[in-house]
Amino acid sequence: MYRLSAARRLRGDVTIPGDKSISHRAVMFSSIARGETVIRNFLTSADCLSTMACFRKLGIRIEESPSDPSHIRVFGKGMHGLSPESSPVFLDTGNSGTTTRIMSGILAPQKFTSVLSGDDSLNSRPMKRIMEPLSLMGADIISEKGNGCAPLRIRGSALHGIDYRSKVASAQVKSAILCAGLYAEGTTLVHEPSLSRDHTERMLAAFGADVKSEPEGSGAPAGGADPAGGGASFSGILPADELYSPGEITVPGDISSAAYFIAAACLVPDAQVRIRNVGINPTRDGMLRAARAMGAEIVLENQNDDVEPCADLVVKTSSLKGTVIGGGIIPALIDELPVLAVMAALAEGETIIKDAAELKVKESDRIAVVTENLKAMGADITATDDGMIIRGGKPLHGALIHTYGDHRIAMSFAVAALAAEGETILDDETCCSVSYPSFFQDLLGLVEGA
Repeated sequence: MYRLSAARRLRGDVTIPGDKSISHRAVMFSSIARGETVIRNFLTSADCLSTMACFRKLGIRIEESPSDPSHIRVFGKGMHGLSPESSPVFLDTGNSGTTTRIMSGILAPQKFTSVLSGDDSLNSRPMKRIMEPLSLMGADIISEKGNGCAPLRIRGSALHGIDYRSKVASAQVKSAILCAGLYAEGTTLVHEPSLSRDHTERMLAAFGADVKSEPEGSGAPAGGADPAGGGASFSGILPADELYSPGEITVPGDISSAAYFIAAACLVPDAQVRIRNVGINPTRDGMLRAARAMGAEIVLENQNDDVEPCADLVVKTSSLKGTVIGGGIIPALIDELPVLAVMAALAEGETIIKDAAELKVKESDRIAVVTENLKAMGADITATDDGMIIRGGKPLHGALIHTYGDHRIAMSFAVAALAAEGETILDDETCCSVSYPSFFQDLLGLVEGA
């Protein structure tokens, strides 16, 4: 149990941990590249540590700095250098869907058998979405229980490229296919109904892969298109003889983690917060666009663009209004929707969140759980098949929050607690370690006059 009360003021600077999605990929691609890679600002969360543990079990040496665990060195052995002590090799992916799905693409063409399995939550999440395209490429991948979920048994086999049309815009599905495409004969293409986050394409390019991502039919680089437009897109990759380390990767702060501080600064009176070095990749900045559409005062400072664009975000107390969040923006903010729902509950007017059925198959059914908990705090909210309708403007009050072990729920309702009357109790705060181990320390460090 964790108890929180309203905050009267929020001030200061915060440096959030490294981006979870980018941290996963930095370890994965460094492991299958030639040479040593230094990764700075690596996220030492449970999910990312699962990825690190899996590659260590596959024979990759990874060293952590004794003085700073977010500074690691990966000694890559090349695309064909993974060398487990046994076959099959059993890999524990914990609670990480990213680890399970993307690694499936890397493991499918190897010369050994792998079994990927995690905790009960992970082993209940859908894996057919990656099993289908990988099987079309020639992968030998099965669900051991025959239910389309992990444990997954993958027997290494020769792959060929495919031209695949995904039913959903999912970076994990796309990444699994592109990683398999590195090893496949011929070109591999993935079409999506809208452009999902492109961390894989950006980072593989930094390692020397011939990869691209474009709006469908335009020929323009993806970064030059408006990801909010919702247009179809495709990503493509050619087989590689080898990948080579770029030497060093600095992971930007995770905008999904920054979202809680953006929301808190908007909602708490007399607030001004600087969130340093946040990734603002245009396929991930849906939180910024949606918050601004609600009236959030957010200024970007100190912008730079290395492998990934990033900036400082300066956020102030804001008068929020309802909006519609749906369509092509959803893949760019799927993890931020719970905290956007909290913002909507305290905004004037109605907010509609739609086209987000993917929320049902996250660590919890986030549509049901957000609705349950906001109702407990006094909000006027209705769940729909693909989102929720929130009629804002009513004050929130403290309540017992059921997190269902979901880190995004716990952090979202910690923010709600700072803007609610009375005391709020979270039934589980430890689940935040999945993505942000120091979350409560960082959040409460900004609170003045609680």
